Amino acid sequence: MGFWEVTLRLLDGLEYTCLIFALTLVLALPLGLVISFGSMSKFKPLAYLVKTFVWIIRGVPLMLQVIIFFYVPGILLGKPIFSRLASVVAAFVINYACYFSEIYRGGIESIPRGQYEAGQVLGMKKSQVFFKIVLMQVVKRILAPMSNEVITLVKDTALARVIMIVEVIKAAENLASYGLMWPLFYTAVFYLIFVGALTLLFGFFEKKLDYYKV
Repeated sequence: MGFWEVTLRLLDGLEYTCLIFALTLVLALPLGLVISFGSMSKFKPLAYLVKTFVWIIRGVPLMLQVIIFFYVPGILLGKPIFSRLASVVAAFVINYACYFSEIYRGGIESIPRGQYEAGQVLGMKKSQVFFKIVLMQVVKRILAPMSNEVITLVKDTALARVIMIVEVIKAAENLASYGLMWPLFYTAVFYLIFVGALTLLFGFFEKKLDYYKV
């Protein structure tokens, strides 16, 4: 099997890698914000419940969560409920939403209370103060830790192979049946390009947000 044929096989696997990455990011970012609001709620039972949930999700390995989402509903109900892809995406979304929520919470709580009070003195509602004054400052503060989590997500997509989803590393492992081991190391090139593009993108955003000094 030649170089280009191997590359095409790995590109097929990369499609699943990109799909899992994109779906997780699109769904986990807003969900993480909702969870952060729950953990900061003044209604203590809700805040404790959300914090406990976040603690559990962050404390259990993501690989185990993928296995649980795929196998446990089927065991309990006697038949598979979620497809392999749906199980992976659900596990990834919930896991990363919990991590994102802590980043959001840290960013929001780092904004001085005086800015909220100043906005309210000007006659703005709490929601207006948050979206017009606070939000972009929060984005500026959380961009670096958020970029680290997003880059980690790229590499974590490899965990999908635990339930036989053929992402890029699983595609390379399948080529081992042809006696080829080098494609497994070749996958590093795909990850480096992916992460490099994200690094440049986040660098661009950081420069755009230099206006918001913190």
